[in-house]
Amino acid sequence: MLENLVFDDKGHHVDFHDTSITQNTRGAYPIEFIKNAKVPCVAGHPTDIIFLTCDAFGVLPPVARLTPEQAMYHFISGYTAKIAGTEMGVTEPSATFSACFGAPFLVWHPAKYAELLAEKMTQHKVKVWLLNTGWSGGSHGIGARIKLKFTRAILDAIHSGTLATAPTRPDPIFGIRAVTQVPHVPAEILIPEHTWADKAAFAATARKLAGLFVANFKKFESGTSPQLKAAGPLLQ
Repeated sequence: MLENLVFDDKGHHVDFHDTSITQNTRGAYPIEFIKNAKVPCVAGHPTDIIFLTCDAFGVLPPVARLTPEQAMYHFISGYTAKIAGTEMGVTEPSATFSACFGAPFLVWHPAKYAELLAEKMTQHKVKVWLLNTGWSGGSHGIGARIKLKFTRAILDAIHSGTLATAPTRPDPIFGIRAVTQVPHVPAEILIPEHTWADKAAFAATARKLAGLFVANFKKFESGTSPQLKAAGPLLQ
């Protein structure tokens, strides 16, 4: 099953190069088509959870390990960037927040879902990672997207357990611990500031994004604990 693409009914031809509808097409097929798929698709509790984001500001690290409180904060925040091709009218990246990465589908206060997440993390000793596939070396228009091969290497390191003991460094503004060593990933890109030529511009951009986080989180503060609020960015 294919979605959001141009199809020739007479010739039964799909034009994958036609982006007149959207660049963000999708495809679906029976799970049995994958030879090594686990059927039925049921497994135990995960050892790792990955929050995926695309930071168009270029200030979040490619990968960071989150504490339970930070995992709750970023789960409630649901930050990413809208980029061209994902929605009608979007021509350049802009920050967007969607509580629990699925705000339209929530019934309870987002903090309730975050509490359930933290409870399961603690019970099953699950590690949570923030994986950023966005820009490096500058914001959109200046920097470049993090290479797919580096993102894949990070995922491989998470799945193999390598990152569980990898060294980390606290981010002075966002508080999350950026992983500083990943096999097959250049160390210099793992700390975003190191990839920016203009350090003052980096600091200003990081504070700008941090401010957006804080402003967005204010609408959830009435239902959250002081510890959870403290897990967000530090603007001092």
